[in-house]
Amino acid sequence: MSALLVFLPPHPISASTEFEYALTRDGSTVEAHGSAQASLLPAPTRAGTEVVAVVPAAMLSWHRLELPKGTSAGSPRLRAVLEGLLEDQLLDEPDTLHFAVQPQVKPSEPLWVAACDRSWLRSAVQVLEAAERPAARIVPEFAPEGAPALYALGDPQQGSLVVVGSDGVMTLPLSSQALGLLPSLPEDTRCVAEPAVAAMAEQVLHRPPVIQQAPQRWLQAAQSDWDLAQFEFSSSGRARALKKLGTAWADVLAAPQWRPARWGVLALVAINLIGLNAWAWRERSALEEKREAIRRTLTQTFPQVKVVVDAPVQMEKEVAALRQATGTTSGRDLEAMLGALSAASPPGRAVSGVEFSQGELRVKGLASTPEEARAVTAALKSQGFSSTLQGDTLAITPETLP
Repeated sequence: MSALLVFLPPHPISASTEFEYALTRDGSTVEAHGSAQASLLPAPTRAGTEVVAVVPAAMLSWHRLELPKGTSAGSPRLRAVLEGLLEDQLLDEPDTLHFAVQPQVKPSEPLWVAACDRSWLRSAVQVLEAAERPAARIVPEFAPEGAPALYALGDPQQGSLVVVGSDGVMTLPLSSQALGLLPSLPEDTRCVAEPAVAAMAEQVLHRPPVIQQAPQRWLQAAQSDWDLAQFEFSSSGRARALKKLGTAWADVLAAPQWRPARWGVLALVAINLIGLNAWAWRERSALEEKREAIRRTLTQTFPQVKVVVDAPVQMEKEVAALRQATGTTSGRDLEAMLGALSAASPPGRAVSGVEFSQGELRVKGLASTPEEARAVTAALKSQGFSSTLQGDTLAITPETLP
């Protein structure tokens, strides 16, 4: 997955706002990161590169609920249903919030719903669109999924502790006083900290954390199935499908994990090209052998032929000359054609004229009606001659070479 990851700052956003960002070409490593205004963010240079907006944990609240029977994740009434179910759990008015439901909702099972300030998210999306960096997906920095983990973020003056797991997402101050609010966690719970608060996290949590830069965390968030771009922020189904197709195709062309497949396809194409060339060479060789056999037959049968230009034509001329010298008739001779015509002619029918020239016999007055002409044509065809009626003249020629 080639992507530009844009971290949305947890404060009002305008055109002058600076966004932290990270670039990845393969979806597993961060190639570059930094901060810039939306118009100065790196422009996607590869086909299929998507812009992924990451919503910070501080801007999201998470709620667990069950949808009423008859309501599904794709229902047009879903927004109104969520407002009614969450009204008592929210600190703000429901109409000022944006909602997003978890992916792969199963019927009759509780689901997670994320809520954030609608106007804040709209302004972020609009700023990115105005800068020609429209967000293809909007993902949460943390989502309620996977094994429990602790994340220490920020700086020593304003550090925060995020508890993540399948039971929800909770954000607390990074201090010893907040430890009493933590839910019961396994002893081997993973602890991750940004470099600026790593020492503080070890002091508060009494365990050494794994150091992780923020861009790496955004990259993990982008790999989630969550997409907060729902309701008014969702793209059309066709646009989303085309975007996914373009991203998948770009991954196939460039992602390291697809390198064996690319080499396999190239090897298959190369093998096919070699095979086709070998087959074509074999066919050319077989054809040349046949031509050589015909030339050899001509020169062996007629030794007087010294130069072979067109073996079939030369052989036909030599055979005709041989027949003429020996007095043997062929299908092109007048005698053979008159014999065939005599057998095919209607009984007692006399002809008014006969003309023979260059292997074609023209007979006048033989067939007076189309029916008789068809009968004569059929009889001649059975003897190896073709004939056509041209007015009152029947033209006869041999169908095959002698």
